[in-house]
Amino acid sequence: MIQKDGDIDEDVRHRISAGWLKWRQTSGILCDRRVPQKLKGKFYRTSIRPAMLYGAECWPTKRRHVQQLSVAEMRMLQWFCGHIRRDRVRNEVIRERVGVAPIEEKLTQLRLRWFGHIQRRPPEAPVRSGVLKRVDKVKRRRGRPKLTWDESVKRDLKDWNISEDVALDRSALRLAISVPEP
Repeated sequence: MIQKDGDIDEDVRHRISAGWLKWRQTSGILCDRRVPQKLKGKFYRTSIRPAMLYGAECWPTKRRHVQQLSVAEMRMLQWFCGHIRRDRVRNEVIRERVGVAPIEEKLTQLRLRWFGHIQRRPPEAPVRSGVLKRVDKVKRRRGRPKLTWDESVKRDLKDWNISEDVALDRSALRLAISVPEP
């Protein structure tokens, strides 16, 4: 989804609603008390989370987008654990019980994997020229500049303390960004 102003708000909302759609389709299994919570977590990781993160590797995510995804994920996890917010069970405890890593880390993992894929492409490849090309001499509007995908990748590399050389090597990147499910 492309918005007129180049933001991703609608796409994030659409992906969250796609996740809830998958949730409703599978709620018979996920809300069944006879099914073990680890199995529910595995089912969540393989069916619902991919629906929520489809196409997210090219999003320049802001904190509020990550927060929206995280809130939706935690509501789903709390629901199939049988908890409500009033029970005041910590998110880390619920994640540990069902064996699900935070969605923010998975989003970063997707973005860095896509970055390595783009960087390994030849310079004349359409995906590389379309993503990394900067338009010069464009008059920009007042205020803070729009967050770009490459800026969010640089932020991820800095946060995870990964060099660009490691990001280009598939196996090294896989080791550097592997987020073990609890």
